[in-house]
Amino acid sequence: MDQTVKDLQVILAQPRGFCAGVERAIEIVERAIEKYGPPVYVRHEIVHNKFVVDCLKQSGAIFVEELDEIPDGAVTVFSAHGVSRQVVDTAAARGLPVLDATCPLVSKVHKEGQHHVTSGREVVLIGHEGHPEVEGTLGQIPGKVHLVTTEEDVRNLQVDDPAALAYVTQTTLSVDDTRGVIEALRARFPEITGPDVKDICYATQNRQRAVRELAGQVEILLVVGARNSSNSNRLREIGTEMGVPSYLLDDATGLDPAWLDGVSTIGITAGASAPEQLVEELVARLADFGRVTVSPLAGVQENMKFKLPRELIEAAE
Repeated sequence: MDQTVKDLQVILAQPRGFCAGVERAIEIVERAIEKYGPPVYVRHEIVHNKFVVDCLKQSGAIFVEELDEIPDGAVTVFSAHGVSRQVVDTAAARGLPVLDATCPLVSKVHKEGQHHVTSGREVVLIGHEGHPEVEGTLGQIPGKVHLVTTEEDVRNLQVDDPAALAYVTQTTLSVDDTRGVIEALRARFPEITGPDVKDICYATQNRQRAVRELAGQVEILLVVGARNSSNSNRLREIGTEMGVPSYLLDDATGLDPAWLDGVSTIGITAGASAPEQLVEELVARLADFGRVTVSPLAGVQENMKFKLPRELIEAAE
């Protein structure tokens, strides 16, 4: 019987996993439980990752879909994706003590959109319909907001004044994701104004760039992330677009051994809401199928850190 042990080379994308906005959101829930005691109520998943949500549940977080599920007076956290103005106003009317875990980069998009409306412009939002961030942004910008996802949407767009138009983008879309739509907008509406490239979410761009580099060096790509995570799905799509069999899995239990047939070089990355622990568990699982050598891809080192809400700074010190 053949006892030959297969050699598996695992290359890890850099950067991968948690971004600063996700780290801040999770820490807000953890510090709130620590300071106020359980339960702390969180509207929607704090981030799109079941493992993270389950860990916070065990610590005393209760996740709800809407504010009417939250008892009067209970500490309430808004998720990293942001919420509409209506949700903010409803919480205030009920006197709920709120901690806002909205990613500061998402909040920046809200402010940009609001500024454009104040300046008399209609706003075009580039994003995916139904995504929590998009729903929140639509509800934060007063006035007329047009949601577009594709260049075809731009061709069908009807606006009141082409000379008074601006665009903002969903933060989990990269420069590459939005380039075609932005070019279509500028071609059709030459006077449209929008954010500089530097305002696009750094984490999304960095992770996608790393996957493009990684895909050129591996035979398959494994993306650790949730099915409802926009940025995780995009990482898998990029691998596929580059001709590499690419799979999205929640954790190590989602690994199909058949994917490894004839494969010796495996790339691994993780969406911005996926903890490093899940990557480590996936690498350990791969060791069941061969002798694993792990090497990181040279890449961007992220040092971004966002401030906690003022109410929690003392608890964090």
